[in-house]
Amino acid sequence: MLVLASMLLYSLGVFHSRFIGNLEAFAYDVRLRLTAPGPAKNSDVVIISIGQKSLAAEGRWPWPRYKLAKLIRELNSHYHVAVIGLDMAFPDPEKDSGLDVLKSLASGPLHKSKVFQDQMGVWRSKLDYDTQLAQQLMHSPSVLGYYFTTVKEGSGPTNAGVLPPPTFPPGTFRGRHLSFVTGNAYGGNLPLFEKNAKAAGCFTVIPDFDGVLRRSPMLFEYHGAYYGSMSLAVADIYLGKPPIKPGFPKNAPSNYRVMEWLQMGSKRIPVGPHGSALIPYRGTGRTFPFISAADVMNQAVPAGALFGKIALVGMTAPGLLDLHATPVGTEYPGIEAQASLVYGILHGTIKERPGYVTAIAISIIALLGLILLFLLPLLSPLRSLWATVLALIVTIAVNLVAWTYGNLVIPIAPTILLIICLFVVNTFYGYFFETRKRKYILTKFGQYVPPSLVRELAKYPEALSMQGQSRDMTVLFADVYDFTRISEGLSPTDLSAMINMYLTAMTEVIHRHKGTVDKYIGDAIMAFWNAPLPDSRHGRNAILAALEMQDRLVELAPEFKAQGWPALRVGIGINSGVMNVGNMGSAFRMAYTVMGDAVNTASRLEGLTRKYGVDIIAGTDTRRLVPEVIFREIDVVRVKGREKPVSIFEPINLRSKMDAEQLKELDQFEQMRTYYRQQRWADAMAQLTTILLKKNPSSQLYAVYRDRIAHFMATPPEDQWDGVFNFQTK
Repeated sequence: MLVLASMLLYSLGVFHSRFIGNLEAFAYDVRLRLTAPGPAKNSDVVIISIGQKSLAAEGRWPWPRYKLAKLIRELNSHYHVAVIGLDMAFPDPEKDSGLDVLKSLASGPLHKSKVFQDQMGVWRSKLDYDTQLAQQLMHSPSVLGYYFTTVKEGSGPTNAGVLPPPTFPPGTFRGRHLSFVTGNAYGGNLPLFEKNAKAAGCFTVIPDFDGVLRRSPMLFEYHGAYYGSMSLAVADIYLGKPPIKPGFPKNAPSNYRVMEWLQMGSKRIPVGPHGSALIPYRGTGRTFPFISAADVMNQAVPAGALFGKIALVGMTAPGLLDLHATPVGTEYPGIEAQASLVYGILHGTIKERPGYVTAIAISIIALLGLILLFLLPLLSPLRSLWATVLALIVTIAVNLVAWTYGNLVIPIAPTILLIICLFVVNTFYGYFFETRKRKYILTKFGQYVPPSLVRELAKYPEALSMQGQSRDMTVLFADVYDFTRISEGLSPTDLSAMINMYLTAMTEVIHRHKGTVDKYIGDAIMAFWNAPLPDSRHGRNAILAALEMQDRLVELAPEFKAQGWPALRVGIGINSGVMNVGNMGSAFRMAYTVMGDAVNTASRLEGLTRKYGVDIIAGTDTRRLVPEVIFREIDVVRVKGREKPVSIFEPINLRSKMDAEQLKELDQFEQMRTYYRQQRWADAMAQLTTILLKKNPSSQLYAVYRDRIAHFMATPPEDQWDGVFNFQTK
């Protein structure tokens, strides 16, 4: 919003920025070069070039004025041009003709010489070059040039020659408070020349702040009067001297500061600040016919080539200091800039920037700014980039259409800068937002999810969904045996230290196997796999975590003993199946957790570890997911809350780590279970007592089956007995 406000305030002129000004100037130059129409065909404006060829033929500059008189005579009498514009001023009398020397001799040493005095009249007419030039000016449609200085030099301004009558007398713009280029001194023409020429115009040009010539003043203010430019005077003579009037928008107040055009008969000349017109350059140079002045003077140009045209006489040789930096070239002849203006006046090709373009620019900035301001935050980085590129393309296209078909110069730099800045700000905001989002993920899951998974979540946050969803997952419950008795035997400090060490060790194991810790319930741990990130091996990882947790307990036993704490035994229940996972809870507290029948079953299996005296019990679905682990089927039971019986299994170890003796004992246990299911109680009891209990007399599992078989031998089950043992408690 601050960027949008800044661009709007700049466009309203509330403040100025050199950077934006440079950007606008660059954009103007690019548009001008891209749309330059090229050389004018059948141009009614030609340039009579005083270049290297002419200097080689006629001598170095400045030429004697009789040569300029000859040039004007040829243009007028032989080639019949419509207007002759001289891009030069003649403020001082000719000093190189020798006439002054003759005059001094005639009034001095030779004043008594009759022969000398008789020849003096002949020499006077031949060497009076100023009179010769004045006579040609009088008989031709000639427009002289003059200049204003706008910077004071030395102790004060000095004037030379005389000025022509002003285009507008003093007081013309009283009350308007218009700002024109003001001259503090001038270089005009000799009164003799000024009197005989048809008109005169100022050829002074003012480069922009960066030294590039983009516009030329149409009017100059000097001592309250307003003097027209060279191009204005030439066009005026060509059009038959129609009246020139200032143009203001209709219904504009009398104190409106901006004169938007000059009306010259039917021609409308757009002007901008300081009464300047944008120079309608047609290309990089030589866009008008260039004809050597020497060729004109020697009649080497075809007779009809210049008929009825405007002939602008100017210097084009590099050493004559009339080259300028322009948008289309760094060494552009000043006379060609004047030709571009004259052509633009006659053909209406001068670009304009009336007051209402400011309103257009502000409307574009406001509309695009508001759209992007609300749209970009909703898009992904890639789509934001495409939206920004599209906005830039549309902005440039609309601006070029207005430039090409409407001749309007609509400011474009603030709009482009706005679009880019909004994209950059949105990108940085998105970066910081993503950083906060990652921090949230780290905070939310850092204590429950393995660091590797947290880093992956932070890298791909789109994989995280807090919404409830159904997934095939594995859940683990772990609980310490006889925790109540243990806690009664320890001080609160020791109990806290022991539990912290135990939970830390178990959590490290779970994290190492990509598990997510759901919660701690006192000494109990609940963890799950396959959320929040997918884990195609969730069953395997859960089983390996459980096996390592039991190994870790063995490693902790010496440390616990050193602290005077009892060794811990932990029962672990594991089950797989479809579960609901997500952010669940109340309006007061939420938790990322799992729910479902498979979760309840896992909790029941953890409770059964005490009944059978085994450390880990897993469900059927988990066993199916982990073929590389050897399981021992313990029993088929019907747990509380479920009507359907479930087979329960004890994971022993990875198949690759099992030895022959372990595998043999498992086979013997399975054989006993086969007798048990077939109600061959004597065979089952024999298998237990003569083989299994001898190998492992302390096994609680074997003892459970011994007692159960003895019971069934004394009290056989019903005929419909399915081998399922019912548990009505946890």
